[in-house]
Amino acid sequence: MNTYYWKNKNVFITGCTGLLGSWMVKYLVDLNANVTGLIRDWVPRSKLVSDNSLEKINVVRGCVEDYFVLERTLNEYEIEVVFHLAAQSIVGTANRSPLSTFETNIRGTWNILEAARRTQTVKRVIIASSDKAYGDQLKLPYDESMPLEGRHPYDVSKSCADLISRMYFETYNLAVCVTRCGNFYGGGDLNFNRIIPGTIRSILNNEAPVIRSDGTFIRDYFYIEDAVLAYLLLAEKMENKEIHGESFNFSNENQIKVIELVEIILNLMSSNLKPRILNIASNEIRHQYLSAKKAKETLGWKPKFSIEEGLKKTIAWYKEFFKINSF
Repeated sequence: MNTYYWKNKNVFITGCTGLLGSWMVKYLVDLNANVTGLIRDWVPRSKLVSDNSLEKINVVRGCVEDYFVLERTLNEYEIEVVFHLAAQSIVGTANRSPLSTFETNIRGTWNILEAARRTQTVKRVIIASSDKAYGDQLKLPYDESMPLEGRHPYDVSKSCADLISRMYFETYNLAVCVTRCGNFYGGGDLNFNRIIPGTIRSILNNEAPVIRSDGTFIRDYFYIEDAVLAYLLLAEKMENKEIHGESFNFSNENQIKVIELVEIILNLMSSNLKPRILNIASNEIRHQYLSAKKAKETLGWKPKFSIEEGLKKTIAWYKEFFKINSF
């Protein structure tokens, strides 16, 4: 990462109260960037608030479904780099409410791309996608040459957003790249229906952690600081116009079953609890993990944290968090 690159750079982040967004804001503030964040809902216990990053950025109240808020923001703050991180990211919520998920994830993406296209100061746009955009594939790991075949609401929303992003490059030559990562984890994730924060909270409360699936689903877990560093590196590397329009997988390339992940957390927290396996998960892809070969070879990227290192830092964060908060 080129720390000098970000000094006084005008950066716009959607979804800045979320897990990735709050960490991205902190890193960019520390790098002396001029950060503007879009906030839809007030989340008082967000990491963005708790580490005082909110006080150091420009705040725009609104949502990605509102095109004119986005266009005004990009123009008035003379934005140069856009990180589009806002999304409805919970699979269960998408299954229950597909239309609101499509509005946020698909309309929100074309709005940010169109606003960027019409704003002369914008030099590059990073769109946050997901490994779920690939859908079910017979061959694993996923690589960027595979078709986008989402079949369930969340997965389809990401497949569509990715295709729209590529269209804006092909048709309008917009400087856009797409990132595809696995399941983010790290301190600051307040969605406790996700397996890692939910498991940590249960153990701290001396309750058996709950697994909604049968425990054999394979996932790709990616520590949040590795994700931030990957996004920043990609934005810097977009000085090379040859990668515009491209998608990049970022992963530590460890395939792990949900039950194995829970057992690692139990061991790291010296707990004798046993997980409760509900086996009620539906409309979810069973096996997912990514190849990061393209990012390593094209961008010179590599992860910094192992799964154990990331989990140790995550557990430590939640221990401090629950000393002063109850959920």
